[in-house]
Amino acid sequence: MATLQQQKIRIRLKAFDQRLLDTSCEKIVDTANRTNATAIGPIPLPTKRKIYCVLRSPHVDKDSREHFETRTHRRIIDIYQPSSKTIDALMKLDLPAGVDIEVKL
Repeated sequence: MATLQQQKIRIRLKAFDQRLLDTSCEKIVDTANRTNATAIGPIPLPTKRKIYCVLRSPHVDKDSREHFETRTHRRIIDIYQPSSKTIDALMKLDLPAGVDIEVKL
């Protein structure tokens, strides 16, 4: 028995700003739906928090510290049955500079 494997594009998005990430996801899903491909997502992944601890004073007072954090928000979008129109439309899509995009076929 031979099983047919569906073609799938997996798009992983990362950003520090959640609003930019959500607007980018909407653009990608709308583009996929316009070209008759099935888009599933955006699926939210856990947010990564990176905390930096810095001394406030340059000399003494080790007890006085300041904390800074960066939050990396992540999403996944799966596109099933993509056509060549879908791929061309996704390549021409203009997304903000603060969003990191990773595409796997």
